Amino acid sequence: MMFTPLHDRVLVRRIEGDEKTSGGLIIPDNAKEKPQEGEVVSVGAGAKDDAGERIAMDVKAGDKILFGKWSGTEIKIDSEELMIMKESDILGIMA
Repeated sequence: MMFTPLHDRVLVRRIEGDEKTSGGLIIPDNAKEKPQEGEVVSVGAGAKDDAGERIAMDVKAGDKILFGKWSGTEIKIDSEELMIMKESDILGIMA
């Protein structure tokens, strides 16, 4: 895949959650919530400040992140569903 986001945008692959409850019940697809965890696939170069200097990105490819429920835009690249979002939509990096 050859795609690089622009400015302060981040390309994210969702990490799918569990398909069973703790009691062992299988959750049907239509009842599942979309996961709010993902892996950073690629990042842009960063936004520019008022002086025209680049602001370094805090995330990098491979980071596992947590993002808001309604964050980003879903896109399809090479038949894979991904999300593109601004870095400010990312809530944190998971260790």
